[in-house]
Amino acid sequence: MSGPDPADPVLRGFSRSLPMALLQAREAVMNRFRPLLREAGVTEQQWRVLRALDGGGPLDAGEVARRCCLLTPSLTRIVKTLAAGGLVARRQDPGDLRRLVLDITPAGRALIARVAPLSEARYAEITALFGAANLDDLHAKLAALVAALDETAD
Repeated sequence: MSGPDPADPVLRGFSRSLPMALLQAREAVMNRFRPLLREAGVTEQQWRVLRALDGGGPLDAGEVARRCCLLTPSLTRIVKTLAAGGLVARRQDPGDLRRLVLDITPAGRALIARVAPLSEARYAEITALFGAANLDDLHAKLAALVAALDETAD
């Protein structure tokens, strides 16, 4: 008797697909946040950019794209919209004119301050439903997964 035939690979069941499980978890979580983001007039991606800049700005555009898990062309469109709305300022780095530096504006900070209590209420709801220890454990396990996979990336 021989081993599995490489020409006929057996895939794990769809319900055991890690990418699908992560997407389903993301959708379940985002379903709690999307209504408040819609009410605030921002997309999920725009909100991620604002949060990244609020917590660590000013930042190089490449760093914002990395932190927000966005492709550079997508970030360019998002920043254009946020800048037009007065929520983000962009400028060229005087030391390297190829480098774009982004920062949140006072209007962007005001939007975050307005949405923050609603966002934190969603987090409290999720914590009550899932449990604080489970949430802490999930964060730790996801960070460990990312670290393990990043460590072995090409």
